Amino acid sequence: MTPRPHRIAIAPSGFKESLSAARVAEAIATGVRRVIPDAELDLIPLVDGGEGTAEALALAGGGRLVPVTATGPVGNPVASHFALLGGPGPLTAVVEMAAVAGLALVPPDRRHPGATTTYGVGELIRAALDAGARRILVGCGDSGTSDGGAGALQALGARLTDRHGREIRPGGGSLHELEHIDPSGLDPRLADADLLVACNPYNVLCGKRGVARVFGPQKGATPAEVELLSAGLERLAAVLTRDLAPASGATAPDLRTAPGTGASGGLGAGLAAVGARLLPRYDVLLDGLDLDARLARADFVITAEGALDHQTVRGKIPAEVARRAQAAGIPVLVLAGTIGPGAQDVRAVGVDAYSAILPAPMTLGEAIGRSSEFLADATERAMRIMALGTRLTRLDPLAA
Repeated sequence: MTPRPHRIAIAPSGFKESLSAARVAEAIATGVRRVIPDAELDLIPLVDGGEGTAEALALAGGGRLVPVTATGPVGNPVASHFALLGGPGPLTAVVEMAAVAGLALVPPDRRHPGATTTYGVGELIRAALDAGARRILVGCGDSGTSDGGAGALQALGARLTDRHGREIRPGGGSLHELEHIDPSGLDPRLADADLLVACNPYNVLCGKRGVARVFGPQKGATPAEVELLSAGLERLAAVLTRDLAPASGATAPDLRTAPGTGASGGLGAGLAAVGARLLPRYDVLLDGLDLDARLARADFVITAEGALDHQTVRGKIPAEVARRAQAAGIPVLVLAGTIGPGAQDVRAVGVDAYSAILPAPMTLGEAIGRSSEFLADATERAMRIMALGTRLTRLDPLAA
């Protein structure tokens, strides 16, 4: 009897500023086929709300991308987009904050989260409303901002002023000057729209694990700037709670510490204050993929992300995939661009093995430029090691 082909599910995230999730999945598939040409591969590229989310959901939902020119994170116009999805029910739009305020849009010499803005996110939400959308999903991730969504609120019509009645400057660095928020100019269509924010529930706005302290350094903030941003976000939460949430008629969560309020540099808190619902991102973004059943049909799962470290277990795609695969008893391999401190923690969520893809020390530019090649090669190496292990087990009659 001829044995059936191996079934392998390939469910990676994208590599930020390098490869989309779809291209990562294709590179891994290339490596698998070099070793197991007849394998049955199920490619399931996944998104976490960051780069590529709008495009991926448009493809999955029979929708389309709508191009928009909007204000980028450093204040200049950028070519951006949102998605309109197909299907029954109210017209749904997907606003990917990374497409207009992502870190990839901030030049390396201007990575200063005290000055970057989410103004363009508000512009995309208004453009989606203009297109007739009454259900708007905002994907959070890969942000280059830390303004608590202040810029987005300004673009939606709110006035954020200092004690002299002047509009505060863009960026989280000016939030400590905030005295008052006037919601009277907010786009009235928000009241009738269902605004959903797909976010990492581990990210909170304030406190010891507040978003400025956790992610500010990654966005270019110095230790002193981190403290300034943290104080500004504390101030924003207080003023939002006092001035904005009551006027909007919304029952807002605790904007300092509720799950997801720190999403995308605090964008979650700003949108929650105007009635947005903060939802665990995978509950929203994986809807319709039938992921659990597809993983359960596999003999083996390969997932991937750009950096495997202590943040992975706090809601990153490999941890989510491993958790679901573990429930079905399916082994999981993670491939990563880099492996950092805390990577070993992923074993606790169901990862059986992990490996870095870089074959030798090199510049960041070379690593990014050749990431598809390195992924395919690393997958091939991993599959050959697994094949060798299988052969050795068969040779040992005492092996379990």
